[in-house]
This record gives sequence, structure tokens and C-alpha cells, in this order.
Amino acid sequence: MFPRGKTFTGTLIAAALALTLAACTPGSEAPAPSAPATGAAINKDVASMGDVTLTVWDQEVRGGQNEQMTKLNAAFEAKYPNVSIKRNSQSFEDLGKTLRLALSGTDAPDVVQANNARNTMGAFVKAGQLLPLDGWADAYGWNERYPASVLKYSQYSTDGTTFGSGSIYGLPQVGEIVGVFYSKKKLESLDLTLPADWAGFESAIVTAKEAGETPLLLGNIEKWPAGHVFGPIQGAKVPPEQIEKLGFGNAGASWITPENQAAAQTLADWNAKGYFNKGVNGTEYDAAWQKLTKGEGVFLMGGSWMAADLADAMGEDVGFFVPPATAGDGAQTTGGTGLPFTVTAKTKNPDLAAAYIDFITNDEAMGILADTGNLPVLNTSTYAPETGALKDVFTAFESVTTDGVLLPYLDYATPTMGDTLGDSLQGLLEGKLDAPAFTEAMEADYAGFTQGK
Repeated sequence: MFPRGKTFTGTLIAAALALTLAACTPGSEAPAPSAPATGAAINKDVASMGDVTLTVWDQEVRGGQNEQMTKLNAAFEAKYPNVSIKRNSQSFEDLGKTLRLALSGTDAPDVVQANNARNTMGAFVKAGQLLPLDGWADAYGWNERYPASVLKYSQYSTDGTTFGSGSIYGLPQVGEIVGVFYSKKKLESLDLTLPADWAGFESAIVTAKEAGETPLLLGNIEKWPAGHVFGPIQGAKVPPEQIEKLGFGNAGASWITPENQAAAQTLADWNAKGYFNKGVNGTEYDAAWQKLTKGEGVFLMGGSWMAADLADAMGEDVGFFVPPATAGDGAQTTGGTGLPFTVTAKTKNPDLAAAYIDFITNDEAMGILADTGNLPVLNTSTYAPETGALKDVFTAFESVTTDGVLLPYLDYATPTMGDTLGDSLQGLLEGKLDAPAFTEAMEADYAGFTQGK
């Protein structure tokens, strides 16, 4: 994200959050913040709240993301002239570095976007820095608005130890899915049709390489982008129930399996065989996807949040697909929701903050999100455009959430998994780690966390 999508947080935030976690071991956390109990009186009449400023921190910085946020904020202020929105928009990386400090300060924002992962939202929940929103969920009907399969990405137990169930701590605006962007002209020049399954995709990669093309583009200097390549590979080779446990950091799975090692070996082989552009670990994420817009490369594995920018640059030449393991079956791939909007425990205006979140996630908001090139998390097929990469993305999201499995981002799993995964993937791509060593590193982090609960 994050890029819109879920990305792996860096060392700075991990170090900062480690301090929180050290003081908040399971069962001994700070008191849960005060929030309306289910059925308690909640003021939904924003016009009655007097002249007030609502401070919102988001990471909606890209073209279509920023456009939708600007339009929705303007619409909220127009509907409620007594409210002024003070917006602070930062990149995903910058927000990750500043949010922890902001939440612990004396002048915390009212509404913030927080990554669903344990090392972000989970840590903030443990520290009592976010409000559980169950009372407002009842008042506004959010449990009916959102399917359970989506809400679970924003649910934690109030002590932060369980992810995927419990209280609601935020609402997302958009869905996300990781798949494969491609140049239609390049496929045509290679006499290739759109692969119908994973084997067909790998065969197309080989054909592109033999024709002298760069089959796959990847910029991994930030460490997290390779996770958006490994995730779909893992989805094609590992049972989804195993990946869900690994991704949510819940006990009952293991990284040390033949299937996970096969997925790691595939990624290592792709780089060793020259399927990626040269120097992936020294190439920036933005530089890699921009190569596709300049006629370089054939495929780009990445998240749906790039569709608008790619379509702006490539027009009808860019397409998107998610190859299933077997043709005709539903695909299993990484995805989920955009960063949920949450309410901070220090807000002086929790009813206003909740009303704002309700406004930017209602039916009208979903329409604005679609009009500005985003992937609405609700009623997705209703808003699918007639043509183009966005149509492909909307169709793929609907298909995966209906017939396939939307798998969690792997950095959700533990407070340190972002760094572990990023470092291990760079090591795997550089040949410093082989597949068994990669899975052992991942297992050490996952098992250390789940067994320490």
C-alpha cells in the first residue's frame, strides 16, 4: 500500500514498536482505551458538534488515491460546514516512521490510517492507542456494510494478541490484490496468449527470455516488493489454510514444509536464470514499474494500486491477470484491504471521527473511489469500468474473493516479520540464502512469536 499495498515496515518503526511490545506483553497491556460500549448513546449528528477541526493522517499520496481523498474531504466539509479537516498526507514509508510518535504525543491526530499488521495496528491496539469501534459499528451498521471476510483484516482482540477476530479497529476504503501486469503489445509480439494457469505463466516467462526480452520487472531495494512476487508464487504452491495461519501469525502452521521450500526455490531460480531485470536488489520499486511504461519488460508482478498509474502511462496496452494454480479454478493470491482508517485513543472528538470514517466508506464514497481509479472494497463488480486494466483488476478481485482465496500479506504475522521477510527475500535473490535457509529464517520468526503467546 503504499505504495498502496501492504509493505514491510522498516527498521525504524520496528525498533520503536519493540519498545511498546517490551512493555506490553500479552496479558499485561495498558488499560484498554475508553470507548462506547455496544448500545451506548452515540452522537451521529455532526452538525450539532459545533465548530471543530478534525485532524486526519493518511497515506493517500498517489494520483487517484489523493484525488479521491481530496474529493471526499471536500464533500464532508460541504455537508458539515462546522467541520474543518486538517489533512496530513504522507508516503507509506514516512507514515510508518512518524505515526508511532504521533500517537504517543500530546497532540495526536483524530483519525489515522494504520497498517493492519501486528507490528503496526496490532502494536497500537496493545498499547491502547486506538479505540475499538464496535459501538459505532452497531450505530452505523458497519457489520452489515462489510462482509466478515473483509472486516477480519481490521479485527484484533482488545489485548492485541489475536488477529482476524475480536473488536473492529478500523475500516478500509479499498480492496487490494496482487497479480501480474503485462504489456499486450509484448505478448502479441511474442505470439503469446494470456496464460490460463500458473504453468502457462511460467512457460510464457521462458518464451520471453528465449526471445531476448526481460520477462519480469522487479525493483527490490526497499526489500518489501519481492514479497509481492513471492506471495503469488506461494499461493500457487502452498495450501491456503497454511498461508492464512502463517500470515495472520496464528499458531498451527509451519514454514518448514516442502511446499514453502518449493515456492522459495522458484523465486531463487527465476533470478538465477535471468528472468528478472539485472540488479533487482539495487533497483527502486518505482523505477521498475516505470520500465514497463517505457516498453521494457513483459510482466510486472505487483498490486492493484498500480493500475491507475500504469493505465495513465500505457493506455489500453496494459493488462492485469491472476493466474490460478489450475486453469478454471479460483486463484489464490496475496491481497486484502487498503490501510484501515482508525480512531486514536487521544481524540477529543470520537463521534466526529467515527462519522468521518463512515462518510468516506459509504456507498457514495465507493463510487468516488471507482471514478478516481481505485478499487472499492465493497460491491466491486458494480463499479467495474467497461475496458482497460482497471476492468481487469475489478474482475480479478471479484473472482478471487468469490471463487479463490485472498491471502494475507506475510508481514502481518509478527512484529518483526517485515524485516525478517524483507531481509530473507533479498538474501534469497542474492544467493546468500538457499530455499531451506529461507524457510528456516521465516520459521524462527513465526514460531518464536506464536509459541511465545
